[in-house]
Amino acid sequence: MHSPLLCCTVPPVAGNLGVLSAAASGLEGFVTGVGGDIDLILGRAGVNPESLRQPTLSLPLTNYCQVLEEAARQSHCDNFGLHYGLQFQPQALGLLGYVGLLSNMLEDALRNFASAFPYHQHDTLIRLVDCGKCYRFDYQVRHSAILERRQDAELTMGMVLNLIRHVLGKDWAPFAVSFEHARPQDWQVHQQAFGAPVYFGRGCNSMLVPKADLKDQWMPERDANLLFLVQDVLQRLGAHDQRRNLLDEADAQVRLALSCGEPCLEKIAQALELSSAGLQRHLREAGMSFSQLVEKVRRDLAVHYLRQPKRPVSDLAGLLGYSETSAFSRAFRRWFGVSPRQWRSEDC
Repeated sequence: MHSPLLCCTVPPVAGNLGVLSAAASGLEGFVTGVGGDIDLILGRAGVNPESLRQPTLSLPLTNYCQVLEEAARQSHCDNFGLHYGLQFQPQALGLLGYVGLLSNMLEDALRNFASAFPYHQHDTLIRLVDCGKCYRFDYQVRHSAILERRQDAELTMGMVLNLIRHVLGKDWAPFAVSFEHARPQDWQVHQQAFGAPVYFGRGCNSMLVPKADLKDQWMPERDANLLFLVQDVLQRLGAHDQRRNLLDEADAQVRLALSCGEPCLEKIAQALELSSAGLQRHLREAGMSFSQLVEKVRRDLAVHYLRQPKRPVSDLAGLLGYSETSAFSRAFRRWFGVSPRQWRSEDC
């Protein structure tokens, strides 16, 4: 028997600008449970709490990943993303979760999940690769402005694990799991969670799933008609915003230019195959100027570098395109009200 999982209509909304808010389902309760302050975390990440209360609304992927990283820091739970992902049941993921649950077979669920993911979350590599006796599920954020993404990677692998365990049971384990980030201090927790060898510092986040485990495994809630409806709605919500894509490309070009000094409007525009006036017009439509874009990139990179304890503060001015350390120090005080060294000591 087919079991209908949902019977609802989805109101029309603006195109997805990054990731659908269903990816943060239950975040407030989970953060509170590990001793974190959700208001402080959302404030630091620049996220409006209201945007998390409707699963078909969206928020920029940069802010979403920052929420997870801030939650790990503020709650002092280094494996925050892993634990959050392991309690994340497929139906809590909204439309993307139902794409898997409503599929016919478990193998179909993985394929459909991977195919639908780009509509749920932009700027991301996701694929199911046939490796002979195993399928390899690959996942990697490809957004140029996202420098910290460990918590998101562990969260996503936990979600995929739970989709498979929904059918095969809580004791099912993949053949192996890999992460692109460095091995954390409590890495044994990852092996216990997945029940498999876990490798770090690899080129991509991935999970090896034995094909034999998927054979003849039906999805309990399969429903072809409802699946078609959900896929259609997800595709419409996931329509790309071309202006957002151009802003991401401009962001990436500014980052590259900083290593050579002050970014030049004309050169950035040329790299984007635009005139200077054309780039300025696109930026105005997004509510910012070229100088504001450069300052945003510098501010984001400054925070990223300061969170690397072995990187000397004296290196930052050159990395951010400033000709003098004093110019960087003045800018940093304007952004955060303290010196870079004070900020580092307070953040740690």
